[in-house]
Amino acid sequence: MKPALSCGIVLITIFASTAVAGRPAAQAAQEKKGLKIYISVDMEGVTGVVTADQLAPQGFEYQKFREQMTDEVNAAIAGALSAGATEFVVSDSHGNAESIILDKLGLGLPVTLVRGFPRPLSMMEGIDSSFDGVIFIGYHASTNNTEGVRAHTISSAYLTNISLNGVPMPEAGINAAIAGQFGVPVIMISGDDRIVKEARDLLGNIEGAVVKYAVGFHSARTLLPGAATALIRNKATEAVKRIKEFKPYKIKMPVQLDVGFKNYRPVEVLSYLPNIERTSSHSVRFMARDMVEASKFIEFVTTYEPGLAP
Repeated sequence: MKPALSCGIVLITIFASTAVAGRPAAQAAQEKKGLKIYISVDMEGVTGVVTADQLAPQGFEYQKFREQMTDEVNAAIAGALSAGATEFVVSDSHGNAESIILDKLGLGLPVTLVRGFPRPLSMMEGIDSSFDGVIFIGYHASTNNTEGVRAHTISSAYLTNISLNGVPMPEAGINAAIAGQFGVPVIMISGDDRIVKEARDLLGNIEGAVVKYAVGFHSARTLLPGAATALIRNKATEAVKRIKEFKPYKIKMPVQLDVGFKNYRPVEVLSYLPNIERTSSHSVRFMARDMVEASKFIEFVTTYEPGLAP
């Protein structure tokens, strides 16, 4: 009987080495290795957000929706963690980039937060080739979309369009292209139904958490906070489980960057520069070597003022 017992021990040992707590061998190996996830966070796509009342410090609901924004990031972290992610960098990318509540972020994990503007890679500052996947939380539709809550691209005040190699882009597309330059795929997005569709049409079958349904620019049919965070957590879990299925969004270089402005004067002044082509009364074209250079140009044209100080 001893040989049979020894065989049983060997079988148990083999089984334990190929599965952890009932999980398949591939997932167990993934969890052992750990995964590094980059999370870029905006606010217009957060559950219940419809107007500046939730989006700006002077809004009467802003503090409440800072909490909801933070809760949605934590839900994504929790979901990704349950599927094997072990390291996170979070990019606060709304407004002044000081919306996430620091002491409520991260569930006690070693999470790094990027905050404040300007920064060379804007909403993707800190991304590099060491990451395994990117999650977008609280994103919104592009300025080219006829629907979508607070639909705009980078700046609702100044810009009418941003295109990469002739393709109009939402912020999700621009940021996916930045991540793609480093070989990192986008694996999930949350926001209203319009941006989830827009992103999936552009990036493929990524996981999408629809937390509200656009009715108009300033109106939506929205989930309640608890249901939304549960959905985001579940989608983040599924995204990390599927992480090997996703491919980086890579665009051809050099990058033809076209930017449309609401006003005439910025275009006129930018056209004085030798590397800028004025393509219409309200548009300029810049040929960027890569997405890093394209990102720096976008950050420049939306930030620079002669009187900047200090």
